[in-house]
Amino acid sequence: MESSGEGGAAGHGGTGGPAAAARRLVAVTLDEASIARTTRDIDHERAIAIYDLVEENTFAPVGDTEDGPYKLTLAIRERRLVLDITRPDGRPVATHLLSLSPFRGVLKDYFLICESYYQAIRSASPSQIEAIDMGRRGIHNEGSQLLMERLEGKIEIDFDTARRLFTLICALHWKG
Repeated sequence: MESSGEGGAAGHGGTGGPAAAARRLVAVTLDEASIARTTRDIDHERAIAIYDLVEENTFAPVGDTEDGPYKLTLAIRERRLVLDITRPDGRPVATHLLSLSPFRGVLKDYFLICESYYQAIRSASPSQIEAIDMGRRGIHNEGSQLLMERLEGKIEIDFDTARRLFTLICALHWKG
């Protein structure tokens, strides 16, 4: 799995004042009824992805008149990602269903290249590892861009937040 770790100010909202601080997630949880706990390694990857997402993000449901901050609960139902958005006190804001079908190919490619990357670390030259890692980042960016497109008109996110959220989606589908 890939942590976003690319640039930007760490913290809550970066530079942008109170409005930017309100347009963010302060908590992300997984619906235990639809997203089962798995191995310790996969649970760890999910926890890291959630931490990275909450630590730095830009997130605002389109049309919300009160602004944030927001809490997000993710669930998977009928091959759809359910994004249940609430206020920190639990008041509902919006629920969006996102078909995961458009992500199948990107996820498959991403996991294949991650497997190649982990194998290469053991025996390949540094230049081969770097080439595979560049491919891995490229596929990750493709998935992030697809996520932004699928959320357009529903949730405003920046590219770095899309990368972190795509990392979490990958962690939800990782078989270990």
